[in-house]
Amino acid sequence: MNEPAFDDEVVGAVLAHMNDDHRADSPHIVRAFGRPQARDAEMVGLDEHGGVWWVDTVDEAGGDGSELRVPWPDGPVSDRAALRRAVVALHEDALRRLALPGR
Repeated sequence: MNEPAFDDEVVGAVLAHMNDDHRADSPHIVRAFGRPQARDAEMVGLDEHGGVWWVDTVDEAGGDGSELRVPWPDGPVSDRAALRRAVVALHEDALRRLALPGR
């Protein structure tokens, strides 16, 4: 069996950073990559292949939440520096897709 590319400490640190310091970025990502109706999103997981978000789609029509997996733009990553670049690239791609200004 293959070991995960990132241990629980790295995953936890990335999730905390994304959800605490870049909370507004997650809705952009999920709206651009498959859930345009998302009201909010929280990053809940990741591996070498992509990130996972819990997407809040609750609305007056009675929707609910679900997970969305989004692959890293340039394929699998194998170290923390590449992971950081992948998350940044994913958000930049989301902004382009949504026609929103970059940072």
